[in-house]
Amino acid sequence: MALFTVGKKKQDDRAQIPPSALKITFREIFKSKAATIAFCTIVVILLLTFGGSLFLDSSKVTEMHILESYAGWGQNGYLLGTDDGGRDILNLLIMGGRNSIMIGLLVTLLCELVGLIVGLVAGYYGGTTDSIIMRIVDFVQILPQMPILIVLVTVLPNYNAMTLVLLISMFGWTGEARYYRSFILSQRERDYVLASKTSGSSNTKIMFQEILPNIASMIIIDVVLSVSGNIGIETGLSFIGYGLPTNIPSLGTLIGFASDPVNIIDRPWLWLPATVLLLVICLSINYVGQALQKAGDARQREN
Repeated sequence: MALFTVGKKKQDDRAQIPPSALKITFREIFKSKAATIAFCTIVVILLLTFGGSLFLDSSKVTEMHILESYAGWGQNGYLLGTDDGGRDILNLLIMGGRNSIMIGLLVTLLCELVGLIVGLVAGYYGGTTDSIIMRIVDFVQILPQMPILIVLVTVLPNYNAMTLVLLISMFGWTGEARYYRSFILSQRERDYVLASKTSGSSNTKIMFQEILPNIASMIIIDVVLSVSGNIGIETGLSFIGYGLPTNIPSLGTLIGFASDPVNIIDRPWLWLPATVLLLVICLSINYVGQALQKAGDARQREN
């Protein structure tokens, strides 16, 4: 009888343990057909772009072959045709997709890091510290982002992909700072924070070991949703000719062929694949982001 009671108690204890965040996340993703398809689509795109680029020589991808110019769908052995310089659109799509996604990820990580630290400090300390920081954020936010980026891209020497990442991140962190500050303001008066202060814990320990883990789900959601927006910023700059250098493929440069009416009507292979790929990437990321948001809400309910 005692053994039965102990065994039942262990089963009850295991039943009371909340599922892990990873388990809840995958449960919410695979619960929705749209999120499942979106997640699988993202995996396939990442494999095709990052995996496929390993088998390509970047110098040869941008090498011009004038005699092969404007080959259509499937002509001369080119599955997606060629551009005005005879470059294979499929190879450009793989390299351009990888570059655009990589820049979107790097910008997101940099903006999240700076915005999280700034928002954490402003929200936790409040008062004069919060006022000074938020006035700086307000000033940066009212600056005309696009004209400044265009001017800097034009005048900066030795301009490259990392320069573009830093330039975009120079403005992108402000929104993240406001986002995280709002969460920190609601957390700093919670009982666990007050208890940590009473026990003599340092402010740094409270911020990074107490508050930060409690907003981890919000961070993950914001990171995922921000990636598509930052990919769009890079694509837009490359579309108008102020993004990546001309010798580096990008989805924006491929979509830029649509600026010519002749290409829109007679040569859709130049711009349509990149447009579809960008649309699929952004929609898939947004569907996965919605599933992550539901997972965050579900975890809070089960905890």
